[in-house]
Amino acid sequence: MLTVRIIVVGCGKIGENILADLANEDHNVIAIDNDPVVIGNIGNIYDVMTVCGSGTDRSVLKEARVESAELFIACTSSDEVNMLSCFIARRMGAKHTVARIRNPEYNLDNLGFLKEQLDLSRAINPDRLAAKEMYNVLKLPWAVKIQTFSVRNFEIIEINLREDSPFTGVKLMDLRNKYKAKFLICVVGRGDKVYIPDGNFVLRPGDRVGLTAEPAEIQKLMKAAGIEKKYTKNVMILGGGRIAFYLAKMLSDSGVNVKIIEIDEEKCNKLSQQLPKVVVINGNGAQQELLFEEGLASADAFVSLTGMDEENILISIFASTHNVPTVITKVNQSTMVNMASRLGLDRVISPKELMSDVLVQYARALDNTRGSNVETLYNIMDDKAVVLEFNVSAEFHGTGIPLKDLRLKPGILIAGIIRSRMAIIPTGSDCIQVNDKVIILTENRRLNDLSDILK
Repeated sequence: MLTVRIIVVGCGKIGENILADLANEDHNVIAIDNDPVVIGNIGNIYDVMTVCGSGTDRSVLKEARVESAELFIACTSSDEVNMLSCFIARRMGAKHTVARIRNPEYNLDNLGFLKEQLDLSRAINPDRLAAKEMYNVLKLPWAVKIQTFSVRNFEIIEINLREDSPFTGVKLMDLRNKYKAKFLICVVGRGDKVYIPDGNFVLRPGDRVGLTAEPAEIQKLMKAAGIEKKYTKNVMILGGGRIAFYLAKMLSDSGVNVKIIEIDEEKCNKLSQQLPKVVVINGNGAQQELLFEEGLASADAFVSLTGMDEENILISIFASTHNVPTVITKVNQSTMVNMASRLGLDRVISPKELMSDVLVQYARALDNTRGSNVETLYNIMDDKAVVLEFNVSAEFHGTGIPLKDLRLKPGILIAGIIRSRMAIIPTGSDCIQVNDKVIILTENRRLNDLSDILK
């Protein structure tokens, strides 16, 4: 298997999550942090090389052999340190550099200038990523998670089935006949297990279902099934940090009424100046009376974005029990993400996991230049399954063969084919062609080439 030599500077919450995921992909990872306790723990827990020191120290970077790094990632708590570290690494020979940059003052115009001047390959803002993910969910309030593939006209949507869902108790083969939309239910999460179902699979209440289709077909399906929710018009956000700023701006710019509740008066004043179309309330959102006074009962959506995972979970549960149609919870700790899901919170978003997913995709893309052909990679079903988008080259031996005749490895499903920007929900008679993009769903993270799906 091909591997990429990667240096990660900064081993805080996000940095540790990134290096863990990259190491799990069997890449050659070197971790740098200036805290000897942190770097000692990293070395004990993960199969990575470690160097203790500053990411802006030339001698430290030299010890990490930065000149041979194919990917250099700086994700310390300081935007400026990250940019400087990437600049030095690039000058010392690192091929690709990625900096975590969170400050809203580094807006898109500034970032474009900085990327050019610092020769940055990419600048990633985990707060903006999280806000965009939340915005996408609020646009489709019946969805738990939405992933879009490279051509933007093919999606995988995760939904949770409730007791009254019209999908429950029905065989998958009968669903396709009942609803005329073109879709494929490609994966089902049930308890701690994930199933790649066949046509005889029967859905149950509580299942988490992943389906693939074009966006218009998904809307058509939900409308036909009578589970399309009303458009989100009023959103209440608890917490006035960076994610709240980005999300409120996206929502207010699209005509949604937004109210932010923030306990810090200085933050409130700043948000009021930055977001003139948003109502900003100075108060303690953990107080139930304040939430009701500010209109929780009439909100279409509630988003909990405080700095404490536990508080976000508890207040989200409170909002859910008071029948707020859509509740989104920000959680950072991996253990808390799983706990929130078990407590019935189905729209849980982790900024650090989003950033880690982007960087795993980036590392995969670097593999593409050396023989692999993965274009997009998503972890779904709470990381129990993986969706990959492959470019089909002439070297793939499965072209021109009906899918029903392809000998696939166990746990592999061809979930979609994209041909000249047209999305195809595959049947047994469809064939893969050269230059197609193919969506593969698997429980196996070790697929690097489309040929790996064949026996």
